[in-house]
Amino acid sequence: MILENARHERFAQELAAGKSASEAYAAAGFRPNDGNCIRLKGNERVQARVAELQSRATEGVMLTRQWVLERLVENANRAMQAEAVTTSDGAETGEYRYEGSVANRALELLGKELGMFVDRTENMNVNTSYVVSGEPVDNVEQWEADHSPKH
Repeated sequence: MILENARHERFAQELAAGKSASEAYAAAGFRPNDGNCIRLKGNERVQARVAELQSRATEGVMLTRQWVLERLVENANRAMQAEAVTTSDGAETGEYRYEGSVANRALELLGKELGMFVDRTENMNVNTSYVVSGEPVDNVEQWEADHSPKH
C-alpha cells in the first residue's frame, strides 16, 4: 500500500533500494537530521512499506541449488573452451577463449559443493620435552631452571 505522504513513500522506496536512512531521508527531500531519519525509519507504516517493496523485488526470482550448479558447469565449460562463443541469436562466432582463472574458480566451487575438498591447517605445536627421574627434588626452583626449555 503506497504511503499517503509522498516524501515518506520516497523515503521507503530509497530504503528498499538499499540506501542508508540518511541517504534516503535526503533523497526524499528532507533536510539532513539523523534523529528524524532514524525515527522515520522506525515508523511502522514505513517499515511495512519497505518490506512490501522488498518482497515485490524478489518475486519471480528463484535461485535453486540445481540452477547454480548448472551455471557453474557452464562457466567451467566455456572457460575451458569446451563450448564455442556464440552471438545473441545462437550463431557460433568461431572464437574460443581460454580463461583458466574462471574455470578454476567454477571447478573449486563445484568441488566444495560436492565435498571433494577439505580445508587443511598446519599444526604449529612446539615439541615439548619433559625430564622425569626417580630421584626426589629438593629445590623445585632450581629443577625448573635446569629443565625449562631454552628460548
